[in-house]
Amino acid sequence: METKKSVTALGLLSGGLDSLLAVRLLQEQGIRVECVHFYTGFCIQGHTGALRNAEPGAAPPRHDALHAAQVLGIKLHLVDIAEDYVRIVTNPKHGYGANLNPCLDCKIFMVAKAWALKAQLGFDFLFTGEVLGQRPMSQRRENLPHIEREAGVEGWLLRPLCATRLKPTEPEKRGWVDRTQLKGFTGRGRKPQMAMAEQFELRDYPSPSGGCCFLTDVNYARKLQDLWNFRGERAYDMADILLLKAGRHLRPTPRFKVIIGRDETENFFLAGFRAGRWAMQAVDLAGPLVLVEGHPDEADLTLACRLTARFGQGRDKAEVQVALEGHGRQEIRLVAPLPPHEIPPEWYI
Repeated sequence: METKKSVTALGLLSGGLDSLLAVRLLQEQGIRVECVHFYTGFCIQGHTGALRNAEPGAAPPRHDALHAAQVLGIKLHLVDIAEDYVRIVTNPKHGYGANLNPCLDCKIFMVAKAWALKAQLGFDFLFTGEVLGQRPMSQRRENLPHIEREAGVEGWLLRPLCATRLKPTEPEKRGWVDRTQLKGFTGRGRKPQMAMAEQFELRDYPSPSGGCCFLTDVNYARKLQDLWNFRGERAYDMADILLLKAGRHLRPTPRFKVIIGRDETENFFLAGFRAGRWAMQAVDLAGPLVLVEGHPDEADLTLACRLTARFGQGRDKAEVQVALEGHGRQEIRLVAPLPPHEIPPEWYI
């Protein structure tokens, strides 16, 4: 077997429990580890914590991958792939997994990106925290070698948590990694990983069953599909995917959509997207900032004003003044708040 004085590995780090454990297993063998975390624009944690008002006494939102890197004592490379990722989301070769998640294409894409970074930085091999059978699409036994082939990394992607159930990789064959110290985890259960975390004294990690991608979320996927249906094509930009994460979304007619801020934090967030949209807010009454996008006619704008009044403190008044602004116009409309029974469930996206 080939021997080396110093072995280096580059890992894909989500910040979740599995990726932490994969790093620790290699560190235990004296391998120098660094990791990469890819930003796609669809990370749940990266936006939800910042958009919603925190509960009193709650810890401030944190970035799981950055926190994990600090706990592990490793260097983390943050790489923005959001622009390139558009084609993966809109036209996945292998289709979608749960909701609109292009799971298999996503994994192939990220592994290929990590492989290019590995070559650039001079690491010896790649690794991930994947567990055989844990994810229904990308971690099926028949798909693991397929990912390696399409990403161009065949034999060089080590999966420390399930390695003993897979064929030996080049790092193992060359003696850089001791296969006997790797694991053979399989399935969706997390008890073995949690027990292992306790052994490594890793206690501050995200919920093992938590999701990290908006594309797997049924509510977000429904909003994204609605956007594509309205435009007649699968296309989005960063403003689109950010707006889908905030507020109540209602589509009263196919012509237009209403986005209603749910609290002060979301109102501030939505205010940054007023350009090119109608914006409305009740005058001298606390309530939401409302954005309207699409092609509303005058009746539609009045309806949006009535929705604005309905979701604010003027909901019980006979009439509310609503300031309307957009497309070079400014005016105030006096409207009656829309009664709840006139907001059918199918309006909600």
